[in-house]
Amino acid sequence: MSKKVALHNLGCKVNAYEVEAMQQLLEKAGYEIVPFEEGADIYLINTCTVTNIADRKSRQMLHKAKKMNPDAIVVATGCYVQTDTQKLEADSAVDLILGNNQKKQIVEALEEYEKEHAKKVKVIEINKTKEYEELSIGYTAEHVRAYIKVQDGCNQFCTYCIIPYARGRVRSRKIAEVLEEVRTLAAKGYKEVVLTGIHLSSYGLDFPKEERESLLSLIQAVHEVDGIARIRLGSLEPRIITEEFMEGISALPKVCPHFHLSLQSGCDKTLKNMNRRYSAPEYAEKCELIRRFYPAPALTTDVIVGFPMETEEDFEDSYEFVKNIHFYETHIFKYSRRQGTKAAAMDGQLTEAVKAQRSEKMLKLHEIRAKEYETSMIGRTLELLLEEEVEIGGKTYFMAHSKEYVRAVIEKTDAHKVNDLVKAKAVDFADEHVLLAICEDLY
Repeated sequence: MSKKVALHNLGCKVNAYEVEAMQQLLEKAGYEIVPFEEGADIYLINTCTVTNIADRKSRQMLHKAKKMNPDAIVVATGCYVQTDTQKLEADSAVDLILGNNQKKQIVEALEEYEKEHAKKVKVIEINKTKEYEELSIGYTAEHVRAYIKVQDGCNQFCTYCIIPYARGRVRSRKIAEVLEEVRTLAAKGYKEVVLTGIHLSSYGLDFPKEERESLLSLIQAVHEVDGIARIRLGSLEPRIITEEFMEGISALPKVCPHFHLSLQSGCDKTLKNMNRRYSAPEYAEKCELIRRFYPAPALTTDVIVGFPMETEEDFEDSYEFVKNIHFYETHIFKYSRRQGTKAAAMDGQLTEAVKAQRSEKMLKLHEIRAKEYETSMIGRTLELLLEEEVEIGGKTYFMAHSKEYVRAVIEKTDAHKVNDLVKAKAVDFADEHVLLAICEDLY
């Protein structure tokens, strides 16, 4: 009988991709994938370490797995494994430990463990490797959209972030390997791909000079794949937004006018304390540049509030900056002290009450701006990729996303099905942050 494996992922889209890749390696080797419940023979938890809370959740899930079946093999993989190997070596709930750049070995590692029944630790010095771990997927849990990991590692060392220590230096995936995966997914019917990585803007920086690949040349190559109708980009750094980059992507109709441009703060003093390598005015210039090439792009961002030494005045500077940019969505994070980072040892740590108050104010602004952008879509014809059936107010609709990543619904009819691309005119709101659209062939 085949062994039953239950997998659980914590953390980012890159982690989610890696879990799917490991799952597909296990399936290929004859393992049966089961829900993360009692009764599995093997539990695999892909851990996260971005905050102290993520560490705690990772440990909790490992212990939960052992409780569900004390005889099961409990496997810890991923970022928490990489940064706190010793703690997990001493943890009796964990049987097999695989760090980053070791996930491809999941099948072999399990076979080794089965033979010897002794705790196995496979963790390399991630900061010393230049090798990109070649994982791939042939399908994904999402119906219409596939996330594709093209890059790993980060060289930035922002003062609040542990990720360079967990993921190592920048390593990029060869374009030929990416294209092979994109073609496989296109052949399975996926129409949208999202290019993602730990620091996507650094794609190609580690290649030898004679190869001269960049994020732009990667996007141009993916654009040529038949069957792919949309290319969406993961989080970008402001410095990649240049005249050349914008000219290049704006000439590619499959690229979605949706740009997640990481900000973190609109205050220059705070940006410097974070070791972000741009100023607020430079960031604003990049947003203007995007808007020069795309008339109404969806600009989204991340903002941290309550960073050490952020005064009320600093916060107000950041707030006013965010207000003036007119983002579609702002993802707000209260600063979370992460052991092992420079920011954790900084003076001027703020209280949770101050962080909560600043977060609340930013969230209200986010709501206003999101509604404002969505309202600006009313009257426009949108290209919608139909994703699933939903019920709103007793009526059945197809839920979809526009190229700008605005959610919209069209009434369900026999004329369309999930994974269809349709042109539809936004006429109203169907629900909170969901537009109601009418197909062009129906009005």
